[in-house]
Amino acid sequence: MFAFFVRRAGQAMLVMAIISLVCFAVQHKIGDPIRDLLGESVSETERQALRVKLGLADPLPQQYLRFVTNALRGDLGISYMFGKPALSVILQKFPATAELVFCAVLWVLALSLPLGIYAAIRPRSALTRVIMGASIVGVSIPVFLIAIIMIWIFAVFLGWLPSFGRGETVTVLGFWSTGLLTWDGLRHMVLPSISLASLTLPLFIRLIRSEMMEVLQSEYVKFAFAKGLPLWRIYLVHAFKNTLLPVITVGGVRIGTMLAFTILTETVFQWQGMGFIFLQAVERADTSLLVAYLVVVGLIFVVVNTVVDLVYGLVNPMVRVAGRK
Repeated sequence: MFAFFVRRAGQAMLVMAIISLVCFAVQHKIGDPIRDLLGESVSETERQALRVKLGLADPLPQQYLRFVTNALRGDLGISYMFGKPALSVILQKFPATAELVFCAVLWVLALSLPLGIYAAIRPRSALTRVIMGASIVGVSIPVFLIAIIMIWIFAVFLGWLPSFGRGETVTVLGFWSTGLLTWDGLRHMVLPSISLASLTLPLFIRLIRSEMMEVLQSEYVKFAFAKGLPLWRIYLVHAFKNTLLPVITVGGVRIGTMLAFTILTETVFQWQGMGFIFLQAVERADTSLLVAYLVVVGLIFVVVNTVVDLVYGLVNPMVRVAGRK
């Protein structure tokens, strides 16, 4: 297991190195920091002097090495919009995005597991037809359209839930601003989290159903039926447990995808998270903020997928055996 972890850690470092190259290219090619700092009315001599002072006239390998060194120290530049370190701006907005993704994942787990298992056990029932039809519709409709429809129904027409913002928040642990501890914050969380969950929920229902239907046709499940084991044990222990590997695989990727798609959800609901700030950075060509966002999101992708790889060994010990071979 230790060798497996070391190998995955090495792969994660390689991925982060590639991400650093992409971020350096973004910072180097998009926008002109000299123009942003000095404006248009400054002479070319003054521009060149500042370029030399900031190290922008150095060879590219030297600039990249300096960029990586600064990034390892947490220095990803100063945000032009906020006038403070870009990484601190992203980390300040991170709790809003993290809570949104966390609540969306809870919706996905709470709905996809029972619905997917039921659809596999009763594939010809009327409820299963409704579930599968709804999942096709959910896959076909983009997340921002679902968000707009939900706002029109539950906020405008029925007036049950607020349509934008995070609501009332409280600060915990000295730095984490959360809305999950207030009733107003929870009400503001409902529509954005369901909207974001709609991106993954239909896929998980169909995946769990298809994988479990395949497992239910296997010989060891038929033998469990022949032995007269309780149905709940056959379905949940013998069948469902062996559908977890593909579910975990897709789940690890989809969590990262949900994190990226918060850009659309946060824009529609005016949710002050990383995705909302990212769009503002794109509009204003704030390259430091763009780089900070890419680094943080890339790091989260790498960490989530590394954890998923390690969880494989806990769910199915055969993965570790195959890894040693």
